[in-house]
Amino acid sequence: MSDWRRVTPSNPEIPPFSVFTKPIVKSQQDDREYRIIRLDNGLEATLVHDATADKAAASLDVTVGHLSDPDDMPGLAHFCEHLLFMGTEKFPRENDYSEFLSKNNGGSNAYTSMSNTNYYFNVATPALSQALARFAAFFHCPLFAPSCTSRELNAVDSEHKKNHQNDIWRIFQVNKHLSKPGHVWRKFGSGNRESLSQAAKDLKAKGKLEPVTSLAPSPIPSRIASPAPSVASTASDSDADGGAIGRETRRRLVEWWSKEYCAGRMHLCVLGKESIDELSELASSLFSPILNRGTDPLTMINEQPTGPNENGTLVSVQTIMTMHAMELIFPLEYQEDLWRHKPAHFISHFVGHEGPGSLHSYLKNKGWISGLSSGPQSLGRGFAVFKVNVHLTEEGFQNYRAILLAVAKYLSLLRTSTFEPYHQKELVDLAATRFRFQEKRRPDDYATRLAEHMARPYPKELLLSASQLVWDWSEASNEGGGKEKIREYLDLFRLQNGRAVLMAKKEDLEKLPSNATWASEPWYGTEYRVERFDDAFIKQSNEPNDLSELFLPGPNEYIPTNLEVDKREVAKPAERPHLIRETELSSLWHKKDDRFWVPKAFVVIDLRSPFGNDSPRSSVLTRLYSDLVTDSLTEFAYDADIAGLSYSFISHTSGLYISMNGYNDKMSVLVKHILDKVKQIDVDPTRLAVMKEQLKKGWENFFLGQSYQLSEYYGRYMLTEQQWTVHEKLNELPSITADDVQRHIKQILSQVHMRVLVAGNMFKDEAIDIIETTEQGLGVAPMKPLQLNEKALLLPEGCNYTWTSTIPNPNQANSALTYYCHYGHSADQRLRVVAALLNQILGEPTFDTLRTKEQLGYIVSCSGWNLAGGNEFGMRIVIQSEKTPGYLEDRVESHLDGMKTMIEEMTPEVFEEQKSGLEKGWREAYKNLMEEAGSFVYHISTGGLDFLRATNDANLLKDITKDDVLDLFMTKVHPSSKTRSKLSVHMKSQKQRQPRVSEEAAREFASLVQKKMPDVDESAWKDLGEGVHTLADFQAHWAQALKGRDVSELMAAFPAILEKYPVQGEGVDQPRKGVEYIQDPTSFRKTLKVAPDVGPLVDWGDLPAPHL
Repeated sequence: MSDWRRVTPSNPEIPPFSVFTKPIVKSQQDDREYRIIRLDNGLEATLVHDATADKAAASLDVTVGHLSDPDDMPGLAHFCEHLLFMGTEKFPRENDYSEFLSKNNGGSNAYTSMSNTNYYFNVATPALSQALARFAAFFHCPLFAPSCTSRELNAVDSEHKKNHQNDIWRIFQVNKHLSKPGHVWRKFGSGNRESLSQAAKDLKAKGKLEPVTSLAPSPIPSRIASPAPSVASTASDSDADGGAIGRETRRRLVEWWSKEYCAGRMHLCVLGKESIDELSELASSLFSPILNRGTDPLTMINEQPTGPNENGTLVSVQTIMTMHAMELIFPLEYQEDLWRHKPAHFISHFVGHEGPGSLHSYLKNKGWISGLSSGPQSLGRGFAVFKVNVHLTEEGFQNYRAILLAVAKYLSLLRTSTFEPYHQKELVDLAATRFRFQEKRRPDDYATRLAEHMARPYPKELLLSASQLVWDWSEASNEGGGKEKIREYLDLFRLQNGRAVLMAKKEDLEKLPSNATWASEPWYGTEYRVERFDDAFIKQSNEPNDLSELFLPGPNEYIPTNLEVDKREVAKPAERPHLIRETELSSLWHKKDDRFWVPKAFVVIDLRSPFGNDSPRSSVLTRLYSDLVTDSLTEFAYDADIAGLSYSFISHTSGLYISMNGYNDKMSVLVKHILDKVKQIDVDPTRLAVMKEQLKKGWENFFLGQSYQLSEYYGRYMLTEQQWTVHEKLNELPSITADDVQRHIKQILSQVHMRVLVAGNMFKDEAIDIIETTEQGLGVAPMKPLQLNEKALLLPEGCNYTWTSTIPNPNQANSALTYYCHYGHSADQRLRVVAALLNQILGEPTFDTLRTKEQLGYIVSCSGWNLAGGNEFGMRIVIQSEKTPGYLEDRVESHLDGMKTMIEEMTPEVFEEQKSGLEKGWREAYKNLMEEAGSFVYHISTGGLDFLRATNDANLLKDITKDDVLDLFMTKVHPSSKTRSKLSVHMKSQKQRQPRVSEEAAREFASLVQKKMPDVDESAWKDLGEGVHTLADFQAHWAQALKGRDVSELMAAFPAILEKYPVQGEGVDQPRKGVEYIQDPTSFRKTLKVAPDVGPLVDWGDLPAPHL
């Protein structure tokens, strides 16, 4: 009997489709309706009807990723992902999709992986069909507009440069580079301008570049001009195609897309409020036009990327950041076929365990590691690896060989051990519990997950459950994923069959004995060396385990047994928690779950003390306190974490957060143990040394991160009353002793006030028990709780400040700008509502203009920014770019000037659309318990207690006019304002750019060529294309075009042309008129006033406590 039923819609314009008839297995908690359909073109779709949804979503997954890139065009799949968004025949305007989503409380993104590319969006439920129409057009009628080719090449290139100094990307590519010659895993997946253009350049150099005439631009312009054009944004559709190189690159892209983007390779998920029949017909109507090109729907790559020549080796990789880490990598067969028993996950449960007898515990007690994890990782469709990742201390780095032997001994222990029935039963039961009580998540996250999973070899009826559940070994034993497979893997996981990768700075690696020479990975320039393990070491690694400290974990006492939920019908869920207890030491807020009905709870204790952050040294001591507590609880807390009960203990600028969440059954046990350790920890000097080492690495590495993170950091530092620089804290770190930390802990706990929330499946008396336990042994802070709030510093009215500094990493190519305009205090409801609407209006056009059109950089954003304490707020624009920060600020201010006209000319209809999108966001319901509790915690921690803010602000929104928005923009944001308060932070890259030729210089040189050599074919200069060119490309182009001619006179004139027409945004920034430049941030902060703290914005009058 067929599992598919043919459906012919009553509307003849909707193509017929087939429906999968078996019921989809879902969680008992899941109230959504599911259906899987198959269109006649081969595309399969999962439709999800959620009657309560206020946000819809869709995701389309194509089973083609960067492993399918042509060998001569690395990054083409990623480039396709970028360019696909740039307009379609049905919706030709380049930003039509993003603009529509923005107006309807939505957003979108995409990513290119190894074997798939995924596109997704979310949007307010009423707008789903219109959003889906725009989305579907990407896959059957994209424009691939020639005008976008060069700009999106720049976007891909900028994305690569963003990652160039990131050790994760660098090490990832070294591992790929050291694969078997010719294996697809070696490919450079993200691509850059060079990798995508080189094939066309090679053809051009050989004179084989054929004219491209069949790819004319769409007769409908794909984009509108920038409202504040720069030279970079004024090229016409027909000119900005990148010249002959760009046209050939685009031709290859269209050719590749036409072959690889086949309907049979696509899996769609649509989640909405419409009925399941309506969603089915919507999918068939919109996605049936996609062509089935007859390609293999699931290309498998079964060959491993490493073999005998690559395995049994140690690869040492030089890092940018200060780190000591090692990973051991074993080849592994494709795991998705073993979805039922998940044998590699069973092994990782033991190897990555952190309880008594574990590998982690042994190595940590040696003082060799600060962290360890393990597990399988899919590399592509058909092959995988099993990894053991270890974060090393400096001593551990020196003993990396002993650590490798310890890993080998633990694997030997597993080979010879008998797995007890409870070992597998616990994993089966915990997976079943997680599935049974899983809560809803963001709809686009969920749609993306389902679309990806549709390509996996799961029975369709198990689409939702196969990846999450674990079957007992006795079930479906014929599938071969049980004990036998585990034994097979363990026998393969030997050092001679794997590769170890040791990661550290060059100076550390060179202290280790080695005869290997350094080599360089071509795309990132990462230095590495490879050496084989000697036979004696391999033999030693295969010996039986002789470490008595290693043994398998016992039964997990934290597995929940009471999963009952006291579910009572309520007319409407409560919108806020209630204050049920208040003492000199604490305020306790509580909300019994009446919305999600899961056996879970959330507890957060915001412990504030005047000694937590009153000096740089106090800040460091508080951080070490939290790190030491977390470190000391590792063995105890690991079983709880596995069983779905987790905690965190972290420092913040006013004290410490203790948070716990998960199944409430054993919550009280966890709370008591954690609080005992918080109050009674005995500081171990050995572990303190490890914590100090890790903290030092982290703080030093901060300055080697992304440029925009530095501009954000300095911006926040200058606007926060009690904030210490990383340098100040680093200066304190070396002299801190165990006695110092012990005294500091006693001092902190002697004066505290706590703000506590208990939410979820816990009753009032249980919440009170927790706070009573917490209060024992603590001293009362002498000041009012209001005085323990974090406070912002206020910019004076009518100011225009800029602070400039240099990016510390000399190899970081990107500069950054943070541009902040202050609005005011959030206690002013009308101000915060108008400001939120203004931010909504500014957001999408800022991205479209500064990133998409002007190509300033990969990272561009415009959003609201809450200052310290959460009460003062404003608008900030962030850009990371190879352009200079001063130029970026010029472009921001030109853009803001253009936004004045845009707001003035905005029609009433468009203004109402913007209001509607914002209102839908504010009225969006919580998706799960954590999301609800997180909102409550924010209002409790900031002290405002304004739990109904979103609803109240949405109600006020109807009264806001365009004049209100324009007035706020003109007084608080527009550069001409005499009353605005503005601060910008400029972080300037030290790295010298390769010489480049501006568009104006190229035109001037071409004019000179025509004047001096009128017989030169006009195509010789037109084929170069518009835009900025590297000096090398420019010279190579003209060398070929003028081959055999005397060019000495032209070359003599060229330097003067370059100087006359420099590339905008490169070189040295000139002082900007009307700007007051900050000389010293610390001194500047002393000139600013501290923001007032008005305290709670609402008096709820909860005490005495209501009957709950």
